Amino acid sequence: MITVKDILDYTESFAPLCTAADFDNCGLLVGNTEQEVTKVIVALDITAEVVREAKGKGVQLIISHHPVIFNPLKKLRTDSVPYMLAQAGITALCLHTNLDIATEDGVNVCLAKTLGLTNIRVYPEDFVCLGKLPEELTTEEFAQLVKDSLGADCVTYTKSQKKIQTVGMCSGAGGDMYHSAVALGADAFLTGEAKHHEYLEAVATGIPMVVAGHFFTEDIVVAPLAKKLAGKFPEAEFILSDSCKNPYSCI
Repeated sequence: MITVKDILDYTESFAPLCTAADFDNCGLLVGNTEQEVTKVIVALDITAEVVREAKGKGVQLIISHHPVIFNPLKKLRTDSVPYMLAQAGITALCLHTNLDIATEDGVNVCLAKTLGLTNIRVYPEDFVCLGKLPEELTTEEFAQLVKDSLGADCVTYTKSQKKIQTVGMCSGAGGDMYHSAVALGADAFLTGEAKHHEYLEAVATGIPMVVAGHFFTEDIVVAPLAKKLAGKFPEAEFILSDSCKNPYSCI
């Protein structure tokens, strides 16, 4: 019999909760460690649609990247996702910033691998990962590679004449890690979200920033994570969510 505790103990071996950022709220957020597990959904987010999907498929555990409870709860509505999980008896295990910086199949490492980068180096203290392209690319060529590799709906970038080979990246809302990546030797920086002033800083610095969307720079960890867990616990079924999708559209 596999329990939530067994799975949690295993994730501690490659994404320990003690490495999560101070602001974060991850780990077992709904349910209990003694829950028996035969079927698991792995998803980037736990939305109401994902909970309904899990309930319909007889799932006992959802493992997500983003925390289903991030800020302290001041009320608990019956249509809220935490309430729905508890009502359905479904446990939620969330691996957030501890998975971002994991050196073994963490989010940033999976992002680098998806782009075909080599010589991948993780800098957990900066939440930054660096990797090397097989050949030098222009900014436009690199932005197109990102779009194609991630299947992103839209990619924005700052223009530069600089050729790119060493790429720094911070998945998700990582625009504020631009200067850390540049200091580590990046020729370009890739992230999921950036603020206006961060674009301006990239223009002024001359080292391009490519922004491919929060969902697309992080969803790439879901399938590798499910595969990793399935390899460790073959008695349980680990499936990818059909209902967890990018929440916005582009025209």
